[in-house]
Amino acid sequence: MSTTNVKPADGKLGILVVGNGAVATTFMTGVLMARKGLTKPVGSMTQYDKIRVGRGDSKKYLKYADIVPIAKLSDIVFGTWDVYPQNAYQSAIYAEVLKEKDIEPVRDELEQIKPMPAAFDKNYAKRLDGDNTKGDITRWQMVEALREDIRRFKQEKGCQRIVVLWAASTEIYVPVNKEVHYRLADLEAAMKADDREHVAPSMCYAYAALCEGAPFIMGAPNTTVDIPAIWELAEKTRMPIAGKDFKTGQTLVKSGFAPIIGTRCLGLNGWFSTNILGNRDGLVLDEPANFRTKEVSKLSTLETILKPEAQPDLYGHGNDDDTQYYHKVRINYYPPRNDNKEGWDNIDIFGWMGYPMQIKINFLCRDSILAAPLCLDLCLLSDLAARAGRYGIQRFLSFFLKSPMHDYTQGEEPVNNLYQQYTMLKNAIREMGGYEADEEID
Repeated sequence: MSTTNVKPADGKLGILVVGNGAVATTFMTGVLMARKGLTKPVGSMTQYDKIRVGRGDSKKYLKYADIVPIAKLSDIVFGTWDVYPQNAYQSAIYAEVLKEKDIEPVRDELEQIKPMPAAFDKNYAKRLDGDNTKGDITRWQMVEALREDIRRFKQEKGCQRIVVLWAASTEIYVPVNKEVHYRLADLEAAMKADDREHVAPSMCYAYAALCEGAPFIMGAPNTTVDIPAIWELAEKTRMPIAGKDFKTGQTLVKSGFAPIIGTRCLGLNGWFSTNILGNRDGLVLDEPANFRTKEVSKLSTLETILKPEAQPDLYGHGNDDDTQYYHKVRINYYPPRNDNKEGWDNIDIFGWMGYPMQIKINFLCRDSILAAPLCLDLCLLSDLAARAGRYGIQRFLSFFLKSPMHDYTQGEEPVNNLYQQYTMLKNAIREMGGYEADEEID
């Protein structure tokens, strides 16, 4: 028998979602429907995946909840912030991801989820024009107001624990600045000085969540949790952080398919990825400054799996200066598709004696349908990590994220290989469950 020191998942778990759009409402509706037995939480690792624990005669394959104490769907209470005032039912209908028949059975519960005014700065998402905001306030006032929101929600809903999840739009790209982002004291000083250039609204959400004892998850490619100052705060508050950007369609394919090329020792000349997307995320990403944030997270995946320095014969060719294969990523806003994103990948590979071949992948996916189970898993596993006493960067959650967190100040590389990420996930669950973390990451 294993013994676990993880605190039990007693009482209600409040999940506060930043953003009440397509992803958030699909996530909420699915959880509410699943706990009534009206649908299945397909795609959720915490609800379906089984992990081997033990070896030899004591080997068993168990669901996560049979290894570690995971919060039940029936214990989840939802809240949200959004720049638009519509409740979760109205927003789910407007998003047109789910059919009305799949929303109606939980209409009453969704109508009760009314967004709190968002801490918002239009300069960070110029295409959004909602007026359900906290107004033109300083960054430090944002922090204080958000902390008060979290405390009030926790008390009013009788929640024992809170997790804060960012499922809002991609902000404009904020480059890491050593003078502001490396030390917590400098970040706090910048917030108090209302430094709007270096302090994004999302940083205020992360700061508020951690100070209120809530794990924070960044589901967009924003710089938010990718700065040493927030790592320092997570260590200080002993809270888990995870990010960034939900790994849903094209990057999921890339992180799973690139290892095939690498394992088979085939060469790569170039990988061209393009997407068409028509939801609010697509609209925001149509702004070049916002797309830059997304591009940085999407480009990083391939380079840490197929490394030119490790195999120069295979990956050291393709671009103009002949140092690496050519890698291009495009996102195109195309309203007719709404949430039904289409990703095309053209992969130029070469084999024996340098002869060229091509691979084409066409993924017609539903963005929010793929993101919703990730939201559930990230929230439940971050809550689990907090109860297990794990804090700071949660590398075992890389499996769910497009651009995994890593300590770049120490030269650490992110793990982007899907199968290595899965091993990290399984080992963490085993460890928290009191079993041996017995799989190696090669």
